[in-house]
Amino acid sequence: MSASGAGAAFGSSAAEAVGSESAAAGKRGRKMRAETDRKILQACMQIAITQGIGAVSIEEVAKRSGVAKTTIYRRYSNTEDMLRQVQTLEFARTPELAELSATRPNLQLVLKRIIQHFSSQIGVAAVGMVLSTRNEYFGRIVEQAILPERRRFADFLHRGERAGTLRRGLDDAFLFNTIIGSMVANQALAGEGRSMDEDQSDGRDYGDEDGGDDISSASVIDANDDRWAQRMTDLIWPVIAA
Repeated sequence: MSASGAGAAFGSSAAEAVGSESAAAGKRGRKMRAETDRKILQACMQIAITQGIGAVSIEEVAKRSGVAKTTIYRRYSNTEDMLRQVQTLEFARTPELAELSATRPNLQLVLKRIIQHFSSQIGVAAVGMVLSTRNEYFGRIVEQAILPERRRFADFLHRGERAGTLRRGLDDAFLFNTIIGSMVANQALAGEGRSMDEDQSDGRDYGDEDGGDDISSASVIDANDDRWAQRMTDLIWPVIAA
């Protein structure tokens, strides 16, 4: 190959490499921007849920999200703009649970995934507040973040009914509400620094008979901890199993 041909080939390869690096950098940049936007909007949503829409401000969102105020101002003109964008926020799904058979281990897995979903999307404590408010603003959050999980849980129960592993005629809405109530109540108790056995007046130890952790350990809900899901499974399974 002539010197000029080799030079042209080298130049072409170098240009391709630069183009590939540029495309990769652009992809990383878009991903980082999307992650930053999600942080901002989730913080905005959580403030609106827990403190009211009037409490939303650029300063509060910056404090909660960890994103600099200058970055927020570059993306959103004011708090009203942020609140509008919250309603366009897409919530993650848990499609891997769509075809799970209704067994006891899978019930525990479903419960664990539900709490992980709520913890990562809007926060466990916020779930009860969103469900209890009549403010139409939060209607989309209920539709996008909560109702799909209820439908997936109902589908899980219906599969069990058809397979004969679960009793027929289960009240899926009541069971899901019971699960939500347990999650929210335990999170509230944990947030106040209280344990579930503080209300016991006889002073006895209510730990497990096998010497395991006492029930107070379940009051602090960790989305990556199996204990709450396991205890809820122990409570629910005997009631729903065929």
